[in-house]
Amino acid sequence: MEIVKLNIDGRDIEAQKGKSVLEACLDVNIYIPFLCYHPDLGTTGECGLCAVEVEGKDDLVLACEEIVANGLRILTSTPKVKDARRQALEILLKGHPADCGTCDKYLNCELQALKQYISSEDYKPLGPARLFAVDNSNPLFTLNPNKCVMCTRCIRACKDLRGVGILVEKTQGEDRYSGIENGVSLVEAGCRFCGACAEVCPTGAIMDKEELTKGKNRKTASLPCRYTCLAEIDVPRYLRFMGEGDYTAAAAVIREKVPFPGVLGYVCDHPCEDVCRRGQVNESIAIRELKRYAAENTDALPKINKKPDTGKKVAVIGSGPAGLTAAYYLALQGHNVTIFDALPLAGGMLRYGIPSYRLPREALDKEIDYIKSAGIEIKTSVKVDSVEKLFTEGFDGVIVAVGTQRGQKLPIPGADASGALIGVDFLRAVNSGEDVNIGKNVLVLGGGNVAFDCARAARRLGAQVKMACLESRETMPASDDEIKQGEEEGIKLYPARAFTRILSENGKITGVECQEVTSLEFDEANQPQIETKEDSTHVLEADTVIFAIGQRPEIPEGFGLNTTDGGLIELDLFTDGTSRENVFAAGDAVSGTSSVIKAIASGRKTAAALDMYLGGGGNIDEKLAPEQKVEICIGKIDGFATLTRCEDKLVTPEKRLKNFEQVVADLDKDTVECEAKRCLQCDLRLKITPIKFWSSY
Repeated sequence: MEIVKLNIDGRDIEAQKGKSVLEACLDVNIYIPFLCYHPDLGTTGECGLCAVEVEGKDDLVLACEEIVANGLRILTSTPKVKDARRQALEILLKGHPADCGTCDKYLNCELQALKQYISSEDYKPLGPARLFAVDNSNPLFTLNPNKCVMCTRCIRACKDLRGVGILVEKTQGEDRYSGIENGVSLVEAGCRFCGACAEVCPTGAIMDKEELTKGKNRKTASLPCRYTCLAEIDVPRYLRFMGEGDYTAAAAVIREKVPFPGVLGYVCDHPCEDVCRRGQVNESIAIRELKRYAAENTDALPKINKKPDTGKKVAVIGSGPAGLTAAYYLALQGHNVTIFDALPLAGGMLRYGIPSYRLPREALDKEIDYIKSAGIEIKTSVKVDSVEKLFTEGFDGVIVAVGTQRGQKLPIPGADASGALIGVDFLRAVNSGEDVNIGKNVLVLGGGNVAFDCARAARRLGAQVKMACLESRETMPASDDEIKQGEEEGIKLYPARAFTRILSENGKITGVECQEVTSLEFDEANQPQIETKEDSTHVLEADTVIFAIGQRPEIPEGFGLNTTDGGLIELDLFTDGTSRENVFAAGDAVSGTSSVIKAIASGRKTAAALDMYLGGGGNIDEKLAPEQKVEICIGKIDGFATLTRCEDKLVTPEKRLKNFEQVVADLDKDTVECEAKRCLQCDLRLKITPIKFWSSY
C-alpha cells in the first residue's frame, strides 16, 4: 500500500495513494463538509459543499474529486472557500421546507447539521416552497420529494449497492427529485424493501415510517426480529444459510445463542414474527418453522467447546429451559455442573407441561442429550429443600430454576369440589402417561397457552370441551395458532366471562355460574379490575372444571430467599443475585409464568452473572457457524413483494383427536428455501457505513 504525504491547513497528514482529499481528511478526523459523497457509494461532486483551495491553483477544487499527491497543500477555511460553500448550500436549500422543528428528521438530518456548520445565519428559503404530495402509501417507507436535494445517494444505493435500480431522477419544472419511474408504488416497481435508500438519505426525503422507528435505536428499528428475540438470535443470518440449503450452518447460528433450536422450533411464541418488517409488506417470515427445519435437518451437531476446568462446582435446581440453559453455559465456562430435579425425567415444563402433540419427546430428548454432553450431571427424582446442604457438599454457587409448578384455583364457592382440577397437575399427569379420569363435559377456565394445552389434551381424552376466560376474544393471551387449532378441534370459546361459583349436585359438578364482562383492566399490582353486565348471570354446564389461570413457584423455606408479594424470587438489580450469597435464580421463578424463549434468555443471563461471581469473565457467547459470504447486491426479483408465506401443514382435526402425535407437519425442502428467500435481509442495512456529523470530528 503506497502512502503519500500532504498538508491540510498547516497539518501534515499521510494518506493511501488513490484516495480523494475528502476521504484522506475524514480518515484522520479533519472535517470537510459533504453531502453527495458517501463512503459506500462514492461521489458525484454535484453538491459542491466540499470546495477547498489547493496551493498553486487559481480555482477552487472539490475535495471529493481531488486525488491526494505528495506535497499537496490544501486550505479548507479561507473566505473564498466559505463563500463557495454558502452559495452551494443556498442552491441545495432552494424550495426546501424551512421549518426544521416540525420535521421527523429533526436533529438527525445531515442537511440541518451542514447548515449550522456552514452558516450561522437563519435560513430564509429562496424561491417558492415545493408542494409535492407526501407519499405514505408504501409499506415501511414515507417518500417526501419536498425534502429531496438530489444528492442521488438513494438512487446509487438502489442501483449500484443493491442491484435493484427502481429509483430514478425525476423533474417537475425546475425541481429535481428522486422517485419511482412512472409514479408506480414500490411494490409494483419491484422494491426489495432492504432499507438502503432510507439509510443513506441525508434529509428524510425517504424515511422509515415513524410508527416503526419511534423510540428505537438504529439496530432495534432496522432489525426488529433479532432484537425482539430475548436471546438475540441472528435471524437474517440463519435464514440466508437456509436459502442456500446449508441447514447445518443455520442451526449453528441458532445454537450460538440457545441450546434448544429444535424445541424453540416447536413451541417458541415467536415474538420475532410479530415485528418482522416483511409483515408490513404482506406476511411475516415463518421464522419458527424454519428454525425447526434447520434443527432437524442438520448433518452434525456442533462440537462442544469447553474452557479449562475451573475447579468450581455449581448446583442448578430445576431442569426446565432456564435451568438447562444456565447449566449448559456454565459447563462451557469450565465449571462442574450438577442439575437436581424432583421429577423422574429432565425437561421441567417442556416435558410435563407441554403435550407431546406440540413438542415431540424425541426432539426434547435429543437436545437434552446434547446439553448433557457438555459434561453436566442430571440427578432426577431428587428434591432439594435446602441450599445450605448443597454448600456443605462443596458447591460454590447455586442457581434456583424451579419454574412455576404450583397451579391456582379461583377463590370462589365450590372450587374445592370433586372434579375441580388444577391445570398444571392435570397436564403433568397426562404427560407422565398416567390414567386421568375426567368427565365427558369439561370446562377450562383461562385463556392462555396452558389453558389451551389443558383443553386440547382433554379433547384427546374423549371429552367435549369448552373454554371461558376474563379476556375478550381479541385479547386472549394464547397464541393465534393455539386458538385456531383449538377451535378446529371442536373447543368452544366463551370469552369475556367472570366466574362467581361452581355448581354441584350430590357431590358432582354440574357447571360454573358466570357473568358477562364489559370492562377488564389491571391495576399496578396486576390485579384484574372487572365490570360485568347487569342481569347477565348464566351457567356453563360441565362435569369437570380445570383451572388454568396461572401458576406460582414453590420456594422451600430452607432456601432462605427473599420473595415478592407474588411469591417470586427477588433479585438484586445490580448483581442479578438473590438475597443470599452465592445463590442466583432464573426463569419463571423470577419472572412468573412466561415463554420458553424468555426462560432461556433468563438462563443465559444468570449463567453469565454466576460465572463472573465465580471469577470468570461472564462472556458466554459462542462462535459455532462458519463465516458467511454476504452478497450485498441482492438484485431484483419479479413479484418479490407478493410472495406469500408458507402455510402450516396440519394433520386433520379428526386424526389429531385420536392421539397425541405431532400436529404440525414438517415443511419440504423447496418450501423452506422459498420461504427463507422471502426475507428482506434487513441486516444488510446495518452494514452500511453510518455518517458522522461534523460535531463528531
